[in-house]
Amino acid sequence: MKISFTNKEGLNLSAFLDLPKSRAIKGYALFAHCFTCSKSLSAVRQISKALTEEGIGLLRFDFTGLGHSEGDFADSNFSSNIDDLLSAAAFLQDHYRAPALLIGHSLGGAAVIFAAQQISSVRAVATIGAPFGPGHVQHLFDHKIDEIQTSGAAEVNIGGRPFLVKRQFLEDIAQANPNKILNALEVALLILHAPQDRIVSIDNASKIYLAAPHPKSFISLDGADHLLSDKRDSSYAGQVIATWASRYLDPNPSDNSVNAVINEIPVSVILNGEGFTADVYTPDHHFISDEPISLGGKNLGPGPFDLLLSSLGSCTAMTLRMYINRKKWSVTEIKIYLRSERVNGSFHIHRAIEIEGALDEIQKARLLEIADKCPVHKVLHSDIEVLHWERRNS
Repeated sequence: MKISFTNKEGLNLSAFLDLPKSRAIKGYALFAHCFTCSKSLSAVRQISKALTEEGIGLLRFDFTGLGHSEGDFADSNFSSNIDDLLSAAAFLQDHYRAPALLIGHSLGGAAVIFAAQQISSVRAVATIGAPFGPGHVQHLFDHKIDEIQTSGAAEVNIGGRPFLVKRQFLEDIAQANPNKILNALEVALLILHAPQDRIVSIDNASKIYLAAPHPKSFISLDGADHLLSDKRDSSYAGQVIATWASRYLDPNPSDNSVNAVINEIPVSVILNGEGFTADVYTPDHHFISDEPISLGGKNLGPGPFDLLLSSLGSCTAMTLRMYINRKKWSVTEIKIYLRSERVNGSFHIHRAIEIEGALDEIQKARLLEIADKCPVHKVLHSDIEVLHWERRNS
């Protein structure tokens, strides 16, 4: 699912949110890509696929000035990468569930280690081919250091593409203290690294491991290159991370469970006889759906379209209430009014929202934005495909 969010500087960052298709979501993860890479790197997609298959939602995004994100790469640095991660975590917390897992590739690995202590929900961090500290990337433009220091900036070639690197970037990475950050790490750490890595040597993994406290683990990606170009390597890395992280994820959190839970068999509908009265069963509830008398029913329960509208309305109200509670705003009542109509062959849903409470105009406008973030609203705006399912009784 393509999304975007705003970072600390007010820039829109381009992202994909990959979600499991047919199982309960165990938790959410954030992915930080490698230096000058993007969220669409083949290895990132393969790792994301492996995680979603194990029930983990993953947000992968482009750092400022890279991929499809706004901003100028030359104005970014290691600190701004960390700020982008914090903005991504805030987005997940506001609209889905706060991330419990951070994953970083190469310089992104160093970034998630530094960001972990600033995101209270994080319980586990996984790095792939990560350097001991951000200063490692300086070797990519050692031949331009004098020019950068003297002129304030220089164009360097990284991976066959030109990038402008400013003096502030060098000053920023020089201030980073990986030993201090790793010594203070209070979450589980998984280090994945290839012995054959020619970009970031394996001794970086050793330094990270020695500096970090337990619990920590190391997995050798034997035979892989730095970018995990072989899909078998990236898929393996994703599977290992998903299995390792599962013990640190809570599949039934108290917050935002409306967004998180997708039941494998959520609804059963049984209709006996020749009428339209149907028994509807969910895992915990039973109610009746029916057609109105004017359409040949007995009007013993809401009709199908009434249920559709009520699903959107209740989801909207619950999403608003969770956001309001998190912000500790004073709201006494939320009212959602819905109606539907067909216009020139298209189905339109009209929704009115009334919120009673001590809110200013900015808060009210924000709640209207949040209303569109409810899961049912997103499903209704997505490409929906109803598939035939051959259910076999056990």
